[in-house]
Amino acid sequence: MPLITLQNVDYSIGGPLLLDNVELSIEPGERIALIGRNGAGKSTLLKLLSGDLRPDDGEVRVEGGVRVSRLEQEVPHGAEGDVFDVVAAGMGELGTWLAEYHHLSHAEHVDTDKLAAVQARIEAANGWSADQRVVETLTRLDLDGEQDFTGLSGGMKRRVLLARALVSAPDVLLLDEPTNHLDIEAIDWLEGFLKAWPGALVFITHDRRFLRALATRIVEIDRGQVTSWPGDWANYERRREERLNAEAQENARFDKLLAQEEVWIRQGIKARRVRDEGRVRRLKAMRVERAQRREQQGNVRMAVALGESSGKKVVEAREVSFDYGGKPMLKALDVTIMRGDRIGLIGPNGSGKTTLIKVLLGELAPTSGEVRLGTNLQVAYFDQYRATLREDWNALENVAEGRDFVEINGKRKHAIGYLQDFLFTPERARAPITRLSGGERNRLLLAKLFAQPSNLLVMDEPTNDLDVETLELLEELLGEYEGTLLLVSHDRDFLDNVVTSTLVMEGDGRVGEYVGGYSDWLRQAGPGQVIAGGGRGAAGVRNAAGVAQDTSSTASGGTGNAAAAAPQATAATAGNASAAPKRKLSYKDARELELLPARIEQLEATLEALAGEMNEPAFYQRDAAAIAAHGSRLGETQQALDAAYARWAELDG
Repeated sequence: MPLITLQNVDYSIGGPLLLDNVELSIEPGERIALIGRNGAGKSTLLKLLSGDLRPDDGEVRVEGGVRVSRLEQEVPHGAEGDVFDVVAAGMGELGTWLAEYHHLSHAEHVDTDKLAAVQARIEAANGWSADQRVVETLTRLDLDGEQDFTGLSGGMKRRVLLARALVSAPDVLLLDEPTNHLDIEAIDWLEGFLKAWPGALVFITHDRRFLRALATRIVEIDRGQVTSWPGDWANYERRREERLNAEAQENARFDKLLAQEEVWIRQGIKARRVRDEGRVRRLKAMRVERAQRREQQGNVRMAVALGESSGKKVVEAREVSFDYGGKPMLKALDVTIMRGDRIGLIGPNGSGKTTLIKVLLGELAPTSGEVRLGTNLQVAYFDQYRATLREDWNALENVAEGRDFVEINGKRKHAIGYLQDFLFTPERARAPITRLSGGERNRLLLAKLFAQPSNLLVMDEPTNDLDVETLELLEELLGEYEGTLLLVSHDRDFLDNVVTSTLVMEGDGRVGEYVGGYSDWLRQAGPGQVIAGGGRGAAGVRNAAGVAQDTSSTASGGTGNAAAAAPQATAATAGNASAAPKRKLSYKDARELELLPARIEQLEATLEALAGEMNEPAFYQRDAAAIAAHGSRLGETQQALDAAYARWAELDG
């Protein structure tokens, strides 16, 4: 039986219906990814499911006893106090009593009368089990109930708000952009947590790897219509493309027929004398139908204003160290950045990525060592907190800054027309910036950034709040950028598709340099590598990420990380085997043991070749079936390699 059912639901905020005659049901245990362009109505649909909004028409039916909880996209106003207080607030009035009891019982001087009164209210509501649930949830999410909520990082605040959503033990959990402001380690943790969570899940995300790892069904909002696509992301992309092609053909046929009828109605007097009145009525109906057609939202058209070419060597750092408050943030860093490099910075929140950028750009002087900047640098900076946008200006003023035109690569373009390339209508371009959504603000910041001539782009979390189509276009643009790129991102697919090398914050001021993107780093990092602030080795991170990669391998060709781990496992196995006494083998087993090294070598070569293909730029231009087949072959090869190693350990023991 469905937990929540939407029947003939309409919702409008002015203009065309944001949601038009929606039919949707949510079944127990399923994980639904809600997708659509920025402004399509995804967050609105979540609010309708949670009961925070009422539909204009139709019905939202929640089965009796079903509990629904929603994690909002932004930190709600008024969320303050200890972490215990914020989490307990997810239980309504009972949570308020529990928080009050918690403070009274931990006070230096206990007010026994107040404590007794609150205790009586909790007991009357049978609330002590709820108190235990708050404690268990804090423990489960590794949170300190005594910490001040307002002093936490953005990622930790998201974790606290997730605990608040979970503490009521909901049957349906609604998550709006849960990975925003989370670092890669936290995203891996959240993936594993939600996979094991038994309730129904409806989530909005821009993180494609996160989506592929979790979704059992895709629900799309497009021009007010809600459609459901069973299965994984690859199946959705294929079937959606088929639907859009069919829609385009039908629209073209309709438009051709309408044009023919318009020619007929405008024929001369002789034709009008014998005019078919039924045909005239059909023409009028066709005009109405064409006027009501809602075209698909266009794609952003982005181009970067290129500056003059920089020197060949952009940045050179030698033995650079930087201390902050006695704590080493960077230690003996040696790195050279050449013109055209696209470098990704990986590390948890607070690990020093922004500090590293500022030191490399000369904005912070190193404690020791030397940083040399190349010649003729023109830097454009994308700030994840959007601080470069003036709140007292509208979108047009923020980009044009009083000019009527912007110049992109020698071509002048009217500022309004330039903003239309970023999907801002003239009315939206002149609207107060405070009325823009998170996705619109990100697009505006990109428009402002790309209008500035540059040969060094520094981008700090540019993917937050962008829809998938815009993300893919941004990837393509950055791939073709002729300057140098420094990219901070927690979006694993985005890193894999854009950067050519990575700098990884490995803890205690160490910065590791690796060829390739995020997945390449996972394969290269040894078991001793540590992520700054993460408190666990790279092998632990690989295991957490490997869950998601294994889940999505058939859809995306993800390799997992067993290829990197296998030699390490072999060494450990060999060590254990040498310690044990040898047993006498049969001729058949001895022959098998003799042939196994060649078999393992062959499988490792095949695995390396398959992984190498995935690093070629043309790999992801193949169709979905070819990519899925490649992923399946890679997975089968890895399983065969693991089996060969296991058999070798067994025979050699």
